[in-house]
Amino acid sequence: MRILLFKHFDFDDESVITRWAARKGHTTQTLLIPQHDGVSFPPVAMEAFDMLVVLGGPMSAYQEDTYSWLKLEKQFLCSAVSRLKPVLGICLGAQLLAEALGGSVYRNEFKEIGWHPVRRTSGSHPLFEGIPEQFYSFHWHGDRFDPPADAVPLAYSEACGAQAFAYGEHVLGLQFHLETTSSCMGMMLERWENELVEAPCIQKAEHIRKEMHRCADSAALLQHLLERLEQAALKPRAC
Repeated sequence: MRILLFKHFDFDDESVITRWAARKGHTTQTLLIPQHDGVSFPPVAMEAFDMLVVLGGPMSAYQEDTYSWLKLEKQFLCSAVSRLKPVLGICLGAQLLAEALGGSVYRNEFKEIGWHPVRRTSGSHPLFEGIPEQFYSFHWHGDRFDPPADAVPLAYSEACGAQAFAYGEHVLGLQFHLETTSSCMGMMLERWENELVEAPCIQKAEHIRKEMHRCADSAALLQHLLERLEQAALKPRAC
């Protein structure tokens, strides 16, 4: 299987995903989406990949006036979904998916940064089977999504009522960051230090670093979700 990844900042670390793919015998292609006008979409042909993973970024999904390429990326995601490509969106990626499929994205009441618990809703979906009723994940976001009308809400946190959704049989959006490695987290704490202000759902850098051991459990959960998406990709489709 050929997996295409979109990155939105240069020091993001997709290694949890690429290592899983290598173990499974899949190939990966990572594209750093330029953050300026003149971006060409589609960056690759739809026929060139079997699964799409859209990672996070510091911009907001609704900032099309500042980042005109966001509109083109949403169109690309919509085309991938319509062709039944398995798509995983993480943080900004989930927000772009939500907007592309008819949902909405806006500022959350609280900015959520650090290791916070995520809880499952009463909703169920094959892509989320095997995920614990509660688990810790790393967060770094100020926006939230309202899932598309036909989506299944799957998770929430104390600070944000929408943390995950599934759409159809092949699409999964996650507001939280199971993919973040300790090295990437360290860079975020250094470069975006100004966001670590005193607030109800923002943890101090020292606290975040002490909890970095949770990265291993997060990676295992993400790999489980990738397995579910892989099964969806390989599932026979009706003619």
